[in-house]
Amino acid sequence: MPSDIEIARAAELAPIGEVAAAAGIPDAAVIPYGRFKAKLDPAHLPAATKQGKLILVTAISPTPAGEGKTTTSVGLADALHRIGKRAMLCLREPSLGPCFGMKGGGAGGGYAQVMPMDEINLHFTGDFHAITSAHNLLAAMLDNHIYWGNTLEIDLRRVVWKRVLDMNDRALRQIVGPLGGVTNGFPRESGFDITVASEVMAILCLASDLEDLEARLGRIVVAYRRDKSPVYASDLKADRAMAVLLKDAVLPNLVQTLENRPALVHGGPFANIAHGCNSVIATRTALGLADYVVTEAGFGADLGAEKFIDIKCRSSGLKPDAAVLVVTVRALKMHGGVAKSDLASENVAAVRKGGINLQRHIENLSKFGLIPTVAINHFGTDSEAEIAEVIALAAQYGAQAVLCRHWAEGGAGAEDLARLVAESADAETSELRLLYPDDLPLADKITAVGREIYRAGEVHLSESIRSQLRAWEGMGYGRLPVCMAKTQFSFSTDPAKLGAPDGHEVEVREVRLAAGAGFVVAVCGDIMTMPGLPRVPSAETIYLDDAGQIEGLF
Repeated sequence: MPSDIEIARAAELAPIGEVAAAAGIPDAAVIPYGRFKAKLDPAHLPAATKQGKLILVTAISPTPAGEGKTTTSVGLADALHRIGKRAMLCLREPSLGPCFGMKGGGAGGGYAQVMPMDEINLHFTGDFHAITSAHNLLAAMLDNHIYWGNTLEIDLRRVVWKRVLDMNDRALRQIVGPLGGVTNGFPRESGFDITVASEVMAILCLASDLEDLEARLGRIVVAYRRDKSPVYASDLKADRAMAVLLKDAVLPNLVQTLENRPALVHGGPFANIAHGCNSVIATRTALGLADYVVTEAGFGADLGAEKFIDIKCRSSGLKPDAAVLVVTVRALKMHGGVAKSDLASENVAAVRKGGINLQRHIENLSKFGLIPTVAINHFGTDSEAEIAEVIALAAQYGAQAVLCRHWAEGGAGAEDLARLVAESADAETSELRLLYPDDLPLADKITAVGREIYRAGEVHLSESIRSQLRAWEGMGYGRLPVCMAKTQFSFSTDPAKLGAPDGHEVEVREVRLAAGAGFVVAVCGDIMTMPGLPRVPSAETIYLDDAGQIEGLF
């Protein structure tokens, strides 16, 4: 079997105009970025005669064994086309941080990839650079305002707007600057977050159009005065210039799968530190063009899917018509206590033990009114007995499971999944249920996620954090949803606790107001909004070969 990169290089891609035409997209809406990429201008798309069905793809808690959520999303979209359905794929853009860190690329794998894979993973159409620039423009204008007299009376101790960089760099988490004397400004503590944790990223992904994006940018809280009243980006007159930098980035990106099917890849917030979904604009665009839209929420269902529903759906009015829960035999064995080095050996007992993680995610999704179809992403080392055990476990927990071979066979390997999911999406379903109402106090919303989704015995918020939440409620932000920043590897805040721990404590270390995006971030445990590189980063093995081709990216 060839490697992912070998498969990608052998692909015969169609000109992006042909991909667009086949999807019913007129030339006037297509803004080419080379031969195989384009931006779409929704203003030039025909009015939708009906809305497609939205399919949410999520997964069990991730492990180093791999789950293949993006790969399954690509395979499912291709498979829907193969069974005669008009479908479109909506994914997030990969961040450079994980590409050069430990995760690698984020464009799928095997014969279920979006293309051009190397360009999607590296710079793409420049969206992340635009977001980084807009974010840092606001930071520069904030410091500049303070330097030139501070007429807004900003309290330097209460500046909350950091800078961002789309790279894992732990040395920038906490910094002191500016230094060097009076001509450089006033020294203060600050830091950097990774671009995918930027509120500007969240705003781009939740905005309904450019006008809404600019309005949200203006509502960003950058600092507070001594009387603790907020200072907004609009007070600094930065919002319009930021929107100028984002005028192209807000347009969805059109690419294609290996089977030349359309895919919109747009926006890239992480699900462990942000809301983890592609843009509302891209999702709505796809729903107006296709009968079925496959979209992905980041990491496990406790993170990406919860935020998809409680943040993205709450904010936009979108609603999934069906859900897919991706699982692998290998991952269940790890949740059952098997070391990564021993995963190739058959161990039905470990699958059964690790199945508690699958059970927990099915139960959690049912709280939102969703009964998922379980997609077993096949690996060559899976035994028939192990696969049968997963199917039996899913049935025991009230869901139907199906084996998928899309990594090795492309869309043909996911046709059974496509039939089940299309049938589920077409069926009459109950109303989507949110986990908590808008008018619940912010502290209680955080507690609801911790107890209902993570199954914590206690959600600890210090009195200072509770006081801050009450202050925001007094400012009119009490109806906002909450965005939990937490490790993706466990239901708890301890990444080593696999399976389905319960009765644990979730400690909220910090809360942040994202007034423009429209949510409150609760930072839990040791999670960092600026990740660090691992001991041996992927960057060490990424290089150009003698032919000028990229090696080691995937």
